[in-house]
Amino acid sequence: MNPTSPQDRAALIRERLAPLAPSQLEISDESHLHAGHAGAQGGAGHYRVLIVSEAFVGLTSVARHRLVYHHLHDLIPFPIHALALDTRAP
Repeated sequence: MNPTSPQDRAALIRERLAPLAPSQLEISDESHLHAGHAGAQGGAGHYRVLIVSEAFVGLTSVARHRLVYHHLHDLIPFPIHALALDTRAP
């Protein structure tokens, strides 16, 4: 897998979040909206993720985000520069 390909990055995000057993997972590549942005230089991507998981039941929004970042931490700041999260419990 080539983490510089947008399709491969989305697949990698999906793979990394699989342990959370999401009932819904939507990954949108918004990198094109940030062309010219300093963080986008070098090919790092901007992503929006909607994830619904039983793992989030009883957690605050901040705790949910921390859990997602725990699974993706080594992908930031490259190949993921920015991540907008919408985390929900079912």
